[in-house]
Amino acid sequence: MQKDKKQVPCCSFLHAHHDVVSAVQETMPCDDTLMDVAELFHVFSDSTRIKILYVLLRHELCVCDIAALLGMTVSAISHQLRILKSAKLVRWRRSGKTVFYTLADEHVETILAQGIDHITEPD
Repeated sequence: MQKDKKQVPCCSFLHAHHDVVSAVQETMPCDDTLMDVAELFHVFSDSTRIKILYVLLRHELCVCDIAALLGMTVSAISHQLRILKSAKLVRWRRSGKTVFYTLADEHVETILAQGIDHITEPD
């Protein structure tokens, strides 16, 4: 075990505050909802998908544009877009022979912007 790892502070007397526990339990979403939220955040765990979301935050783009921006193949971008689309994070529209992608709604924009703000804020 490494000596430089800090332990998480813990109560010196182990006891639950039952009134607080009960109040929180009453507002807790069901397990299925929490699992769905966990899956949503799992989609955010891939840096390529985050890059795609970021460029779509800036502008509506087609797969070829995204591939050029990220230096990846169209096939690789398409694969990631399928995952993002199934998670309801992006939507698309067809214009002639071109399909354009954008963020699904303002929630996705907020999650991404707050994540960037959180990581880049000074200590």
